Amino acid sequence: MTDYDADEIVPQRKRGERTPLIDKALGATGVVLAALATFFPWYAFLHQDKFSIPSLWQGEARDVPGRDGHGGTPSPVAMMDRDAATQAAIDQLTTATVPNASEAKKPGVQEDLEQPFPSANSFKLMHVANGRALIEDGSGMYIVRIGSTLPDNSRLATLEQRDGRWVMITSKGDVYQAD
Repeated sequence: MTDYDADEIVPQRKRGERTPLIDKALGATGVVLAALATFFPWYAFLHQDKFSIPSLWQGEARDVPGRDGHGGTPSPVAMMDRDAATQAAIDQLTTATVPNASEAKKPGVQEDLEQPFPSANSFKLMHVANGRALIEDGSGMYIVRIGSTLPDNSRLATLEQRDGRWVMITSKGDVYQAD
């Protein structure tokens, strides 16, 4: 056991005694940090040019130099100061365009717009029960009911029993028979 009690009064420092140097240093550090935390946001606000992110393109020149040691050349399309030979070598064909409404009215274009999608994954009817059908395609098996979207982007129109076998008729008019 110890000879002192936890309720014992600890003597306080007298007014005349000096404050330890470490306490003074910690207090001064706190005051300096508080002053910097107050001053810096205003400094950054008033000098935004020093703290802003530079824009990617400062001018119109888009010349891209080759990387050092790689000997690569930039794309001819990226170069603004092209000579006649470079200009002639660039493919001017615009790709991924959609026809305008005026072009869609031209003869021959409308038929091209009605072009069917590439053939979808074929699927087969496996089983029918309780108004639902089990179908299978290359990516798995699905349970569908009337109105469900099928793998060929049509909808299940009806399920019927013909000659003792179940058939599924799609919104496109396709008929699938259970195996």
